[in-house]
Amino acid sequence: QVQLVESGGGLVQPGGSLRLSCATSGIAVSFYFMSWYRQAPRKQRELVATMDIDGDANYADSVKGRFTISRDNAKTTLYLQMNSLKPEDTAVYYCSGLRAGRAFWGQGTQVTVSS
Repeated sequence: QVQLVESGGGLVQPGGSLRLSCATSGIAVSFYFMSWYRQAPRKQRELVATMDIDGDANYADSVKGRFTISRDNAKTTLYLQMNSLKPEDTAVYYCSGLRAGRAFWGQGTQVTVSS
């Protein structure tokens, strides 16, 4: 059974940092195309960052230079380091794993950036 569980969200002031984790079971993140998405209230879900099986990362323009996607050596956890957070980063953040046309999703973790 595949499970993805996000954690690390919370309330942070503008300019602050958070690190999100996506703990997986049933998959090896190094063999999946892994992604972080976010969805703000009344907005569509948007792609934030991706990492392919070679470890190459890509980012949405809105987070480039502030967010970093990574995975651990055991290849079971995906991370999103978020620095210089802005109020517009407020959203529910989801991790996703894709392979052979099958996508798996976590339940999401809330990030709120507010003073």
